[in-house]
Amino acid sequence: MTNLLRQKLNALLKPVLSAVLLILLTTGCVTTGLATAASSPWQTVPLSTSANPLDVAFTDANHGFLVGSNRLVMETNDGGNSWEERALELPAEENFRLISIDFLGQEGWIAGQPGLLLHSNDGGQNWNRLLLDTKLPGDPYLITAIGSNKAELATNVGAIYRSSDSGKSWQAEVSDAAGAVRDLRRSPEGSYVSVSGLGNFFSTWNPGDQVWQPHNRVSSQRVQTMGFQPDNKLWMVTRGAQLRFNPDGRNPEDWSKPVIPITNGFGYLDMAWDPNGTIWTGGGSGTLLQSSDGGAHWQRDAVGAATPSNFTRLLFLEDGKGFALGERGTLLRWIG
Repeated sequence: MTNLLRQKLNALLKPVLSAVLLILLTTGCVTTGLATAASSPWQTVPLSTSANPLDVAFTDANHGFLVGSNRLVMETNDGGNSWEERALELPAEENFRLISIDFLGQEGWIAGQPGLLLHSNDGGQNWNRLLLDTKLPGDPYLITAIGSNKAELATNVGAIYRSSDSGKSWQAEVSDAAGAVRDLRRSPEGSYVSVSGLGNFFSTWNPGDQVWQPHNRVSSQRVQTMGFQPDNKLWMVTRGAQLRFNPDGRNPEDWSKPVIPITNGFGYLDMAWDPNGTIWTGGGSGTLLQSSDGGAHWQRDAVGAATPSNFTRLLFLEDGKGFALGERGTLLRWIG
């Protein structure tokens, strides 16, 4: 091989070798940098479905329901250790996404899309479909039982309504909707926080307000989801796998510096506090992390890491039950 030919060949191969080296450095050599906790408080619960579980609620310590995509309704009588599928009397041609469920004693509510609201007075043994006004802004997104025959309904454009007659009529709580939302949460005290459809701003609403109060996002990273800490302060998950905490509940524009527990190429989708005060965050590809010191240090959860799913929702109920909801029939139960 002549020197000229060798030089030409080297010139051709150099950019290819550089690209291969870059790929190796940015993929195969990435380290998570987080230790795995010695034990896990989570237990895998097998579900006989490939639908996505989206919400859980209980009538008492043992009896409850799980709802999700593709008309999914499952029932438990042992505190969530096992679940059996239930069929609802709904039009077969409509593929409802059951997104929210809540109970207050034996009275229960289910909100679904498109345009579905169900009510039960007997612990979910029978469900009645309620007719919604065709002029209702948006689709049902979140339903909350607030008293006997009383409920609060929020839609995916931030409209909020209350009913005091088992859903026969509804009264608007806000004069104007917030606009299309990608996420919307309610505090136990009745306040709301919503994230705009594009994640470029968020809005807050408190009981008695006539309109939502919009707020600019805290950084260039778009907001993924938001919710309330146990002390009613806000938390935020943004793109770029960043977590933020609101140190002053009276000022929704006051935020901590970003916390980035792990850089593994997967974002976070939700955050929640267990009864012991440990913070949990979940996201893509089995990402389930815990922090027992307010977010300063984090550990990976072994059960979550072994679960081939995206964790979309983390729930801890008032009685101490906890669930991690994932895609394609994935469910973890918190056993403490």
